[in-house]
Amino acid sequence: MGQPVASRGRAATPTLGKAMLNKYARAFFTRVLTPFAAFLVRRGVSPDTVTLLGTAGVIAGALVFYPRGEFFWGTIVITLFVFSDLVDGNMARQLGRSSRWGAFLDSTLDRVADGAIFGGFALWYAGNGDDNVLCAVSIFCLTSGQVVSYTKARGESIGLPVAVNGLVERAERLVISLVAAGLAGLHKFGVPGIQVLLPIALWIVAVGSLVTLIQRVVTVRRESAEAEAAAGEDAQGPAQEHEVQGHQVQGHEARGSEARGSEAAK
Repeated sequence: MGQPVASRGRAATPTLGKAMLNKYARAFFTRVLTPFAAFLVRRGVSPDTVTLLGTAGVIAGALVFYPRGEFFWGTIVITLFVFSDLVDGNMARQLGRSSRWGAFLDSTLDRVADGAIFGGFALWYAGNGDDNVLCAVSIFCLTSGQVVSYTKARGESIGLPVAVNGLVERAERLVISLVAAGLAGLHKFGVPGIQVLLPIALWIVAVGSLVTLIQRVVTVRRESAEAEAAAGEDAQGPAQEHEVQGHQVQGHEARGSEARGSEAAK
């Protein structure tokens, strides 16, 4: 009859782990992590606990290391906690639990994790990084990422499909930013000039997020107009039918009056 509810919710959520791992890597790590997920289930650990701990690890990696310019180690810590996204979904499937709450929790905490990552970049450039422009770009990446997600959620909440992916979605934002940050961190190990990758990545994410936001707003406007036009046509149909029926009744009454007038003349 198809998958149980639990196998659809968390797995369908675009979490940090799923953003950084392609489908083949996810399949491999899912097999590797299944025994660990089963161990946690046997110990009574809930998927929600794993989700919360994973998010806490991402926040710590971003806000402890990035503001100090430790981009390599910060990215390593974040990457390690990425796997919690695969573990909690695996645990939910093993437990056969309803996924609506899990999907909601994942999506909500993803926004928190994103804010921590780009907030960490902003703190670095506002402090020892000493670059107000890149600080502003980091803040724009943080804000635009939240708004891009909101536009889709809000559009769907009013009954629109929001049938557009956009140029740079969450997966692209995170992969570009984190890979660039990790490589930029190699500057402290003596790799020359590589620190320039992070500013380039932030500009790419900022421009791509702006384009994606415009794409979604235009899509929602178009879909909204189409939905309202369709609703107007549906409302017009019964009104026209009622009007035709009214004319038919009036015609019958007129013909009846004429017949009675003829009878009276006779």
